[in-house]
Amino acid sequence: MKIKGQLVDIHKREIFPAEIIIVGGKIISIARIASADNRFILPGFIDAHIHIESSMLIPSEFARLAVLQGTVATVSDPHEIANVMGVEGVEYMIDNGNKVPFYFNFGAPSCVPATSFETAGAILDSAVVERLLQRDDIKYLTEMMNWPGVLFDDEEVKNKIAFAHKLNKPVDGHAPGLIGEQALKYIRAGISTDHECFTYKEGKFKVEQGMKILIREGSAAKNFQALIPLLKEFPELIMFCSDDKHPNDLVVGHINDLVSRAVKNDFDLFDVLRAACLNAHTHYKLEHGLLREGDNADFIVVNDLNDFKVHQTFIRGKLVAENGKTFIESINEKIINNFYCTEKKPNDFKLKKNEYQNIRVIEALEGQLITNELMLLAKVEDGFLVSDVERDILKLTVVNRYRDVHPSIAFIKNFGLKHGAIASCVGHDSHNIICVGVDDESICRAVNLIIKEKGGLSATNGINDAVLPLPVAGIMANVDAYEVADNYSSIDAFAKQLGTRLQAPYMTLSFMALLVIPDLKLSDKGLFSGKKFEFVSVCA
Repeated sequence: MKIKGQLVDIHKREIFPAEIIIVGGKIISIARIASADNRFILPGFIDAHIHIESSMLIPSEFARLAVLQGTVATVSDPHEIANVMGVEGVEYMIDNGNKVPFYFNFGAPSCVPATSFETAGAILDSAVVERLLQRDDIKYLTEMMNWPGVLFDDEEVKNKIAFAHKLNKPVDGHAPGLIGEQALKYIRAGISTDHECFTYKEGKFKVEQGMKILIREGSAAKNFQALIPLLKEFPELIMFCSDDKHPNDLVVGHINDLVSRAVKNDFDLFDVLRAACLNAHTHYKLEHGLLREGDNADFIVVNDLNDFKVHQTFIRGKLVAENGKTFIESINEKIINNFYCTEKKPNDFKLKKNEYQNIRVIEALEGQLITNELMLLAKVEDGFLVSDVERDILKLTVVNRYRDVHPSIAFIKNFGLKHGAIASCVGHDSHNIICVGVDDESICRAVNLIIKEKGGLSATNGINDAVLPLPVAGIMANVDAYEVADNYSSIDAFAKQLGTRLQAPYMTLSFMALLVIPDLKLSDKGLFSGKKFEFVSVCA
C-alpha cells in the first residue's frame, strides 16, 4: 500500500511532500518526493486520560466513534467498571477492546472504592493491584484519587505506588486544588500527572515541579481555556484529554477539537501536535505508530491544518474511518452486572426537619466538577424539608444499588428543574443511583425506572417517562454507538424540557457523588465535605 501527501513530521518539526509505503500493517519507508496533493498526513490523536465507561459505550463501540475524529489511542482508566465489578470488569474492558483495531492502553485502578465513605461493588486492595500491574497489557497505575492517603502515608496507598514504580510504570494523579507543601509531598510520592487542575495558577505550580499537566475538555469539566497558556511555556509537559465524554459529543468531535482550538488561538502547530500525539505516547510508553519507518501504520489524513476535519484514519495500515463513516464493525458482546436493590416508595425520600432553619446546599457549577457549599434557609412543609423550585434548591438523593438500605438525602442548587426529576446510575465513582427532582413522587419514579432496567439514565415529568438502559455494569450499553448517541440526545433534550439550564445535566449529576472532588458532595452514606474529608449534617 502507498499513500502520498504533505507529511507532518512532529519529530523534525517540518512539513514536506512524501510517499509512505506500508507492508503488513507497518511503515517500511517514508520518502520525500517532489510534490503531492495538498492533504496532510499526521500521527493519530491520543486522549491522554479517559474513562471509556463515561461514554456509556463498551470499548468496541467507543472505538467506532473515536476513529471518526482521528483518535487512534486512549490512556484508559477502567476505574468506573472496577468499582462495580472489580477485576472482572477490568478484564471485560480489555477483552472487548482487543476485538477491534484501536489502542485502549488500560491501567490498574488505584482507588476502588474511591473512598471508605461510600458503598461500591468491589474492593481492589494492593495485592490485587500488584497482580494487575504485572500484566503487560496494563500500562500504568490510574489516578491516585486518595490524596489524603498519600499525604498521611497510608500503607495500602504506598504499596500500590511502590508496585508501579518497581515495574517502571507511571502513576497518574488526581489532586484538584492541591498546591503548596501538600502538593509537593503528593508529587514527591512519585505521582507524575494531574488532569484535575482548574486554574492556571494551580497548573503552573504543579508543572514547575515537573508534573505533567493534562488539559481536560470533557462533556462536563472544561479546563481548556484556563490551562492552554501552559502549552507555550511547557510544551513537553502538556497533554490533551477528555476524562469523560458523552456519546453524542463524541460523534461531533474529540481531541481534534482541542487541536483546532489551540491552533486557531495562535499556538505553535508542532507544540499543539506534541500535546495531542506525542507526549502521552512517550510518558506511558505506548505502542502505536508515530509516522516513522518501522512503526505500525497508525495515522490520519486531514484536509487542512486549521479545522483538522479528519478525512481518513488508518490503524495498522487498515482504513478504519473515512469522511464520517466508520468501518469498525459492532461486536455482539455479553452483559455483566452487579445490581441488587429493589424498587422504592415516595416516603423513602422524605427528610424530617430538625431544630435548625438552615441547610447545607451543594452548589453545582457549569463546566466544573468542583462544587461550593452554601448555607441557605430551608423550605419546610408539614415538618419535612422539600424542594424549593422558586429558589432552585432541589432535593438530591443517592440510592445504594448493591443492597436495600435507606436512600441518602441532601439539596442542590443550579439544576434549574421546574418539573419532574432526572436520575442516573452513572454516579462517580461507586455508580449508585443519583437523582435530583422537584418532589418525592417524581424522584421515586425516576429512581424506579433505573432499578427496573438495572442501570441507565431516566427522566420523568410525572406523566411521561424517558429511559436509556445501560445493562453492562449498569453504566454502559452493548448496542450500536449511534443508537446510544441518539437515545442520549433524546433524554438530554427531555431533561432540558424539565427546566435544567446545564449544558450536560447528566454528566454534572454523575459527579455530585464524587467525594474526592471538593467541596460538598453526596454519597449513599450521607452528605460529605471534600475539604474536611468527613460527613456533615444537612441541617446546620
